[in-house]
Amino acid sequence: MQTATASDFSKKFGQYREIVQREPIAVTSHDRVSGYFISAIEYEEFSRLKSMMPKAYAVEELDDDTLNAIMASEMDARHDHLNKLME
Repeated sequence: MQTATASDFSKKFGQYREIVQREPIAVTSHDRVSGYFISAIEYEEFSRLKSMMPKAYAVEELDDDTLNAIMASEMDARHDHLNKLME
């Protein structure tokens, strides 16, 4: 992966726009990576994969209808043996 300083990146954007079609570019500022420049195809792939990842929520983020639905739900009877383990 190529690396470019932020100032060099802004000066040579056209050149980096061509390079990014082959590989991502890490953009640095003060010797630290501040972001990555990737092709549209890679971004679409990243977005697709990210959307497939499971999501977790804190209880505080859930609305009342969702909380009530969770509290009213019941485990399938096939899993009763697991409830016995909890007793």
